[in-house]
Amino acid sequence: MFTEDDLRPLSALQHLVFCERQCALIHIEQVWVENRYTAEGKLLHERADELGGDSRGDLRIARALPLRSLRLGLSGRADVVEYQRLPAGEEGVALPGRAGRWRPFPVEYKRGKPKLHRADEVQLCAQALCLEEMLAVEIASGALYYGRRRRRHPVAFDATLRQLTEVAARRLHEMLGAGVTPAAVREAKCDKCSLLDVCLPAAAGSSAQAYVDRLLTPEAIV
Repeated sequence: MFTEDDLRPLSALQHLVFCERQCALIHIEQVWVENRYTAEGKLLHERADELGGDSRGDLRIARALPLRSLRLGLSGRADVVEYQRLPAGEEGVALPGRAGRWRPFPVEYKRGKPKLHRADEVQLCAQALCLEEMLAVEIASGALYYGRRRRRHPVAFDATLRQLTEVAARRLHEMLGAGVTPAAVREAKCDKCSLLDVCLPAAAGSSAQAYVDRLLTPEAIV
């Protein structure tokens, strides 16, 4: 079990699964650069948060919900958690001021479309694992809402995805604890990364800080 001081950002799992070097640049070297994709994603999250909570019959909606798992050593928040009222007799969680039992269903907002890699699914699964620990309930599935397609992509939290998420959480603690940025590897996905000009994947092993320092030398300025 981790302590409160050991918690790492849940959102870093998405960076890690997409690219360990990107994750290290952001969370070890504290480098961040906006581009169109990150700006659109940020705007989508802000719009989801601004809508606030809502109730629609047998559906209760919570937004920007704080999350934490001492077992995985993660903290963050969920864009949306829907609580669906269950038929009488089924197990679920109790909600203050609401009759019956409810099933949590996390929904994460993303700007683009479903991807070939599983980074988004791992981030969503980590949210579900946090909720399971916080609420002492099993969560079978959730959804990713992609802004480009404007529809949900269902995600089942099966054994394979759960294991991938737990392995990613352990790797995140290992890498951030070591404080070492992995060497760069040039791949097709680099073209859409906002950190491309800082990462310099053609110069494997370079430090983002060293790159910035070189840019600020008198020779470079001249």
